[in-house]
Amino acid sequence: MNKGEIQNSLARKLFIITLLSGTFTMSISQSSLSTAYPTLMKFFGVTAPTIQWLTTGFMLIMCIMMPISPWLLNNFSFKKIFLSVVSIFIVGTLVIIVAPNFPMAMLGRALEAIGVGILFPSFQSVLLTITPEKNRGATMGYAGLVMGSALASGPIISGIVLNFLQWQGLFVIFLLIMIVIFISGLLNIKDVMPRHKASLDLISTVYLFGLIGLLYVVNQAGATRSFGIDLIILLVISLIFTFLFVHRQLTKKEPLLDLKVMKNFNFDLAVLLTGFSYISLIVVTIIYPLYYQNILHSSILMSGLALVPPAIILSILNPLTGRLADKIGFKSTLIIGMSMIVVGWFLLFVIHTKLTIWPMILIASLIEGGNAFVMMPATTLGGNSLSEELIPHGTAIITTIRQLLGSLGVSLATLILVTTNQNHHLPANDGLIGYQYVFAFFFGMAIIGFIFALLIKNNKKTN
Repeated sequence: MNKGEIQNSLARKLFIITLLSGTFTMSISQSSLSTAYPTLMKFFGVTAPTIQWLTTGFMLIMCIMMPISPWLLNNFSFKKIFLSVVSIFIVGTLVIIVAPNFPMAMLGRALEAIGVGILFPSFQSVLLTITPEKNRGATMGYAGLVMGSALASGPIISGIVLNFLQWQGLFVIFLLIMIVIFISGLLNIKDVMPRHKASLDLISTVYLFGLIGLLYVVNQAGATRSFGIDLIILLVISLIFTFLFVHRQLTKKEPLLDLKVMKNFNFDLAVLLTGFSYISLIVVTIIYPLYYQNILHSSILMSGLALVPPAIILSILNPLTGRLADKIGFKSTLIIGMSMIVVGWFLLFVIHTKLTIWPMILIASLIEGGNAFVMMPATTLGGNSLSEELIPHGTAIITTIRQLLGSLGVSLATLILVTTNQNHHLPANDGLIGYQYVFAFFFGMAIIGFIFALLIKNNKKTN
């Protein structure tokens, strides 16, 4: 089935439903464990910084796989790619269900992350390619509905399931859903992307491990409250690897990831904006349950249910903001969204008393609502700034940097929370002052994101 047929047939609906269903389920898995951290810590007998790697490590491996997605799209049919990543995810989920210890659970999460890391940029490239430019805002709005709502609802679903089942039950649900999606993929996923055969640049793939090293250093520095010689050496090596990766992509005739798209100013702003909005979304989904449980002493179920209203706001707004961007332009839409995010973090920053659950829910709704105006409209703006053959590279860059910044955001939030409370001789997560420092830091980041939104220019494509 070619691009024209998928645009104008019933197969398009079944294709997109299957594609977005797989993405939705995988997105939920990314954030679902935050509510389950206390339970998992007890089961595996590990500390909070260690259990955090089920999320942080997941995102790190995603970052490694995302730059490889353009090469995969150029060399294999999209149907084979989709069925393969779903299969890898299913195997990883099975490993987690039977895991007797933390290393085995981490292996399962790594397999899940491989599948997710390949699918996330690939599905966005596919949607941008098969959709006319004038309708991309609306189409990507529904993609944002799937990704953002799934990410926000992960802790909610986790909280509800853990109230009635053992933690393994959560992954059994993922497993059953993904088996159904695999069957649907056999019937409904088609090959819709043009292919240009190219060899895999293994050297560039090795250099990508510099990203893991950088974020490992951040995580360990926060956990140990020190920056010893071993971390300094690893930091230097990681920076060298990252530099070599960037240099190789800019100088190689057929790069693994074409970084020349970064010459487009609007694309660069789109990358930063989608990253900053994603940081706010994922930090809310990680920090809020901890705040509810440790400061307000809410149950796991209540801390999950408290994320329902913001998730509903995000779900309602995502398709609307996509159509809004098509009508009033991306700059105005992005400014509205970043303004909402700035106000949300500002309220958390300036209120220096313990907030009850309802004010926290309202502020979370404001931040997540702002995300609906920013993350996918910025992604669409980035795609619109590029020629069609560069879209897979552009979406891979956007999703990689988004996940990289999200990982960094979670690590920094954890670092600030733990070290601030320890400096004040408080338990790691129990002191209100640690959360206040977190709120202040991300308020500052939101202001920077707002400035980026103001700098958006009229869209121009890369030649």
